[in-house]
Amino acid sequence: MRFLPHTEADIDAMLAAVGCKDLAALFDDIPADCRPAQPLHLPPGLSEWALNRHMENLAAETATGPGYDIFLGAGSYDHYIPETVQQLLRRGELATAYTPYQPEVSQGTLQAIYEYQTLTARLLGMEAANASVYDGASALAEALLMAVRITKRRLVAISRAIHPHYRHVVATYLRPTGLDIIELPYGPDGRTDLNPLDDAREPAAVAVQSPNFFGCIEDLAAAAEAAHGDPATLLVAAFTEPLAFGLYPSPGALGADIVCGEGQSLGIARSFGGPGLGMFACRNAHLRAMPGRLVGKTVDADGRRGFVLTLATREQHIRRERATSNICTNQGLCATAAAMYMASLGGTGIRALARLNYDKAGYLQTALRNAGVALPFSAPVFNEFVMQLPPGSEAVYRRLLERRIVAGLPLAPFYPELADHYLLCVTETTDKAALDRLVAEVSS
Repeated sequence: MRFLPHTEADIDAMLAAVGCKDLAALFDDIPADCRPAQPLHLPPGLSEWALNRHMENLAAETATGPGYDIFLGAGSYDHYIPETVQQLLRRGELATAYTPYQPEVSQGTLQAIYEYQTLTARLLGMEAANASVYDGASALAEALLMAVRITKRRLVAISRAIHPHYRHVVATYLRPTGLDIIELPYGPDGRTDLNPLDDAREPAAVAVQSPNFFGCIEDLAAAAEAAHGDPATLLVAAFTEPLAFGLYPSPGALGADIVCGEGQSLGIARSFGGPGLGMFACRNAHLRAMPGRLVGKTVDADGRRGFVLTLATREQHIRRERATSNICTNQGLCATAAAMYMASLGGTGIRALARLNYDKAGYLQTALRNAGVALPFSAPVFNEFVMQLPPGSEAVYRRLLERRIVAGLPLAPFYPELADHYLLCVTETTDKAALDRLVAEVSS
């Protein structure tokens, strides 16, 4: 661990250069009630090896693999990343979060993002994809704003089975606009109940997530039919696990108008929650209303193939009142990782991996059901599903944690009516022994 200390003379010289009498004066612009009233009482400094040991002890207090059997997903998934992806990402010329503006010096990065757009459009079954946005949650919010711009309507309908954090981000985005949001409940099978749409007043969009937060596969064809009963209403299909489209039909094939979500599963490490990748695609009819920017292919004056930034409808490029969004960062490195991942696996590999994930989750479902554990939702699932334990399950959950098993995500904080319900996730990284241990512990 490196230290870059400044001497008192260094500090005095820098303060003199910026016109401050002491270090506290550097923070005068911050309101007093936002600054600590007392100095920080930090422990004495440690030697390098003592500090390393201290950090290791702190890290040991966190439940991480391989020391724990972890069955957590809920929007962030553990998948093996091919070594090809990890090696290629180490190339310094790719290490940027931004779309390059100078095509004459950035052909490689532009081509990589162009390939990402192509692969994304194919995976999602859409006609066009942008050069990515921040993450899945902001992608959904931008998709709903896009639908409002297209339809000129002031109401959106959102499934309650969409990831709770995504719904919170949507509410934050839409609150200053004065747009109205109605929530569609989930039914007894775990999928969205579309019946309330019959009473909705001309929504700009209907948003559903598939697989949804409970891991259930939504009937997107039925959702498209319900949304398009009003020809102006758009169907926005969100996702947190794009690998599912290696097994199930793509949202575009089932009638979605805009598809958006989180691409972390495609070659991006979980990294304790970030960074992520906002994937975004739509039909050509809505291309000019899409947020962010696109990379296009063209030819130069000598007829040679080239890649350029095009349809960049952001505040940085056009008048503010005509901008589609203020998203500045497109997570370029994460998009490049996703392109490498999809290219490394190919269509056959993605289908095989999706099937493996489906089969492992199915094995755990069957084993739990045979052991007498309740599985409340009957809809088909991918990777994740909900189990219900008897009342007072917190003690069981803590006992499993003591035995180094993280038995899913408790759903009560997000859905109060689902007390004693837990969202379990299984991917190809979970071995059969871990699945059998969970079943034995839960049913004991």
